[in-house]
Amino acid sequence: MSLAKYQELLAPIYQFLQCETPDEWIAEAKKTENLPVLLVDHLICELKAGQTAMWLIKKYAADKKSGEALQEWFQPYEKFVYKKEGSLESLAEHYKLSKEIVPKSDSNFGQDLIDKMVLLIKEELHHFYQVLEIMVARDIEYKNITASRYAKGMMTHVRTHEPAILVDKLICGAYIEARSCERFAKLAPHLDGELCKFYISLLRSEARHYEDYLALAEQVAGKDISERVKFFGEIEAELISSPDDDFKFHSGKPKERS
Repeated sequence: MSLAKYQELLAPIYQFLQCETPDEWIAEAKKTENLPVLLVDHLICELKAGQTAMWLIKKYAADKKSGEALQEWFQPYEKFVYKKEGSLESLAEHYKLSKEIVPKSDSNFGQDLIDKMVLLIKEELHHFYQVLEIMVARDIEYKNITASRYAKGMMTHVRTHEPAILVDKLICGAYIEARSCERFAKLAPHLDGELCKFYISLLRSEARHYEDYLALAEQVAGKDISERVKFFGEIEAELISSPDDDFKFHSGKPKERS
C-alpha cells in the first residue's frame, strides 16, 4: 500500500475517533516481551468480532436454520479458544460457510445486515487463522487470558429497548473496528518486517468494517444518530486515554510501574 493510499484510508478513521492511541501504549506494545500477549489477545479479538457479527445476524436478521449454520461455522474456532481443542491444520478446513443464510421475512434491513456481517465474519476468521499461523511459526503458545475493560466499558451504556439496543451495539461495533484499524497502523512501524506487513494488510478490511457498522446503525435508526455516535465516542476515548492496570490490544494508557 502506497503512503498516499495509507493516509487516504486512515483519514476518516482519525476523524471518527475522538482521540489517538497514547504514546505510552505504543511504548509498551513495541517491547519484545509483550508480543505474546498482544498476539494472543489479537487472536481472541478476531473471534469475538466474528461472534458479535454472528449474534447480530441470529438475533435480528436470519431464520432459525441459518442461525444454526452460523453456530456450526464457529464451533472449531470456539473449541480452540475455549477448550484448547484443534490445531492450525484442523482449522484450515473450516473457512467456508456451508449453507446460505436466509433473512427473516419481517426484517426490512435483514439482507443488508446479513451481507455485511457474513463478509465481516469471513474476514475475521481468516485473520484469526493468520494470527495463529504467526504464533505457531514463532512458538508462541496459546493461553487463556482475561478480557480487557474496553468492549464491556462501552456495552454497559447500551440502551435497554429496541431498536435502540441494536443501534447502540452497531455504533459500538463501529468504534471497536475503527480503533483496531488505528491501533494496527500505529503499531505496525514498530514491529519486525513480517508483522509490520501483516498489520498493514489488515487496515483496508478493518476500515470498511467500521463504515459498515455505522451505515447499518443509521439504516436501523432511520434518523440522525450523530449525538449517539458522539456519546459513545466520548466513552471510547476515555477508555483508551485513561490509566489502565491491564495491557491488551484495546487497553488504555499503561500505568507507570513502581
